[in-house]
Amino acid sequence: MTYCVGLRLDSGIVFMADTRTNSGVDNISTVKKIHTWCSPGDRVITLMTAGNLATTQTLVSLLDERSMLPSKRDPSILTEPTMFQVARLVGSTLREIIEGQRESCSQAAAASFNATLILGGQISSMDHRLFLIYPEGNFIEATVDSPFFQIGETKYGRPILLRGFERDMSVADALKLLMVSFNSTIKTNLSVGLPLDLHVYSRDSLERGIERRFPRNDPYYTAISQTWGSALKNALHSLPDLDFATVPPDA
Repeated sequence: MTYCVGLRLDSGIVFMADTRTNSGVDNISTVKKIHTWCSPGDRVITLMTAGNLATTQTLVSLLDERSMLPSKRDPSILTEPTMFQVARLVGSTLREIIEGQRESCSQAAAASFNATLILGGQISSMDHRLFLIYPEGNFIEATVDSPFFQIGETKYGRPILLRGFERDMSVADALKLLMVSFNSTIKTNLSVGLPLDLHVYSRDSLERGIERRFPRNDPYYTAISQTWGSALKNALHSLPDLDFATVPPDA
């Protein structure tokens, strides 16, 4: 399984993804799920992937090849004029890959080739944008009302994002929020795990931003986990007690 989050801040976009692809007692694999393409001064595009590994690796390889050898037949994400057109291109490429794989398999196995993507970035003087792309190739864009996207194992880390996210928050606070969201997911679901990959894109920079991997036993991740656990216990103890004398008896 997978957990990836993209936060669209006023100051840029923060991407984070885990690296676990298979879970089991004796079969755990680590694969990078954040991929960035950059033409300095013109555009930065970051993609996060969840779903069938063969599908997502084929997608990234095709985008790489077409960015190195762009043509009218196979346009490139590095030549499309807007982020909307980039999202359309990535979506159609994903659909092309999935349909090609399904043709050679039974209908029962078709769903196993699905993948979901988070795409974000900025082109020249236009604004930074964030998209969620579905296996069918269609997509939606982050808005003021829905300023972040999750893919993969989303349910365990979502409550903290809903309670804590603010568009004007600092990158430092956004990173803390993501760390807590991922920590909650990792503690609850074995299919999501460290290391975690981070990419912070700063609005209007048109350059690669901060890129870092948080490995197992990373001091910062450990500190966040321990501090958050203690804070939750303290918050629980500080909540008001129920006065049983005011509780009406059962009818």
